[in-house]
Amino acid sequence: MVPRKISKPFYRSKAWQKCRAGYIKSVGELCERCIAKGKIKRGYIVHHKNYITADNIGDPTITLNWENLEYLCHDCHNAEHFKRYEVMNDDVLFDSNGQLIKKSDR
Repeated sequence: MVPRKISKPFYRSKAWQKCRAGYIKSVGELCERCIAKGKIKRGYIVHHKNYITADNIGDPTITLNWENLEYLCHDCHNAEHFKRYEVMNDDVLFDSNGQLIKKSDR
């Protein structure tokens, strides 16, 4: 994970904002993983397939390359980043603030 003091300027940059907007438009604003499964769901976040690190954040072939991007819904993005954790209980999940909530409260 990249410290916010390093990542924040990148994510606020005009280059990223332009790249992000163009990419989202190019995929029709839909989650690419859901589409691949035959589901239609609106995307939420542009994900870097090769994660951004402190060492590569200045490399536009990683950060601004459409081949390294994927538009994901919230669920698919969480699955990507939290897949290494074993699911202990399937009646709870994390909200957008990272707080644990019951699925029924959703």
